[in-house]
Amino acid sequence: MKRVLLIVSALFLLSGTARAQGKVGYVDSQRIFSELPEFKEAEAKFNKEVEDWEDQAAIMKAEIDSLTDEKERNSLVWSAAKKKEVEDRLTAKQDTLQQFWDITFGPGGKAERRMNELSQPLKERVIAVIRRIAIEKDYDVVLDAAVVSIAFAKESLDLTDDVISEISKEN
Repeated sequence: MKRVLLIVSALFLLSGTARAQGKVGYVDSQRIFSELPEFKEAEAKFNKEVEDWEDQAAIMKAEIDSLTDEKERNSLVWSAAKKKEVEDRLTAKQDTLQQFWDITFGPGGKAERRMNELSQPLKERVIAVIRRIAIEKDYDVVLDAAVVSIAFAKESLDLTDDVISEISKEN
C-alpha cells in the first residue's frame, strides 16, 4: 500500500513539474499498431509460424498418445524387457516434446525471438515518429496510454492520430 501511495505521489509531482516546465502528451500504441498494415502482416506471419510449431507439437503428442495406448493394451502380454523398452521410448518422446515446448515457447524461445524480430523495426519506426512529433509540437513528455494507466487526459494531448497520420504519409 505504501508503494502505491509513493507511486501516485510521484506521478502527481511529476505531472505538476511537467506542467510547469512544458507539455505532456500521450499516444495509444495499441491503436497505432492495430492500424499499421505492416504490423498486421507481421502478426499474420507470426501467427502462421506459431500454428506450424503447434502442429509439430501436436504430431509429437499424437505419437506419445499412440504409444501410451499401445502400452496399455499390451502391457499384460509383454515381457518385462518389452515393457521397459516401450516405457523408455515413451519417456524419451515426452522429454523431446517438453524440450520442443521449452525451446519454442519458453522464455527467450523461438516464438519470443521471432516476435521481437518481426516487431522491433516497426516499434523503432513508431518511436521515431513519436519523437519527431513531440519535438515539432514542443512536448516534453509523451506517455503511452497502452502501458501507463491514464485516468483522465484532454483529447488535445492525444497524439495518436498524428502518429498514425505521419506513418501513413511515409507509406
